[in-house]
Amino acid sequence: MSAAQPVLPAYSMNRPSFPRLYERSLVEPLFHPWAELLIERADLAPTMRVIDVACGTGIVARLAYRRGVASVVGVDVSAPMLEVAREIEPRVDWREGDAAALPFGPEERFERVFCQQGLQFFANRQAAAAELRRITAPGGRLLAAVWRAAEEMPVFEALQRAAERHVGSVDDQRYAFGDAGALERLLSAAGFADVRVEQASLVARFTDGAEFVRMNSMALIGMSSALLEEDERERLVGVVATDGLSAVRPFLDGETLVCELRSNIAVAR
Repeated sequence: MSAAQPVLPAYSMNRPSFPRLYERSLVEPLFHPWAELLIERADLAPTMRVIDVACGTGIVARLAYRRGVASVVGVDVSAPMLEVAREIEPRVDWREGDAAALPFGPEERFERVFCQQGLQFFANRQAAAAELRRITAPGGRLLAAVWRAAEEMPVFEALQRAAERHVGSVDDQRYAFGDAGALERLLSAAGFADVRVEQASLVARFTDGAEFVRMNSMALIGMSSALLEEDERERLVGVVATDGLSAVRPFLDGETLVCELRSNIAVAR
């Protein structure tokens, strides 16, 4: 999740029930596989200090901790998300903070800096990228993942079209770095060297496809230009979710939604 602007809108993310729903329904099918991919590229060693920026409920940090590194820190702007992270793995150092002003002094540096699906949501991406560079130890590496364009992922393209029929244009920041060149330029401008960006794809299986579509409908409505009262917002979530589920019916295997996901993976020094 992002540390400045969450994947799902704040009206959902900050409800007490949402972080648990996120952990139960999204982490295993959606974020865990990409976290494994990042960890495998990191060449972790026992002496390393590791940080997961925009950690959400902390899947990257948890996987790094299980590798037995020297220390692991997870940072997110959302206190409710961190509360769940602490419950799951209390031995990680969880800290609340904005990616554009990370809560670390000059003496705190990390050999591996992770940011999974966060960069595209930061309100000030340049400041956040500079902060990621600041906390990277000499000789250390940043590993970041961002989604590619929705047009490359038919399920998400279909869901956005279904939502826009009801709420108008949606500025979906999830795909803001679909262009690998834009990601490379951001990191290079922040002072990272040897920035390499590659494409990767994985297949996700959401066992409760209807629940995932509803959560995605909440995100799309939250990112739309529509100004809605709470009652109208809740009504529209149901309408958009119903339309969205019809739109992705070709991708359903029973109740399971099966879709290919594509990301740009950046490794920088």
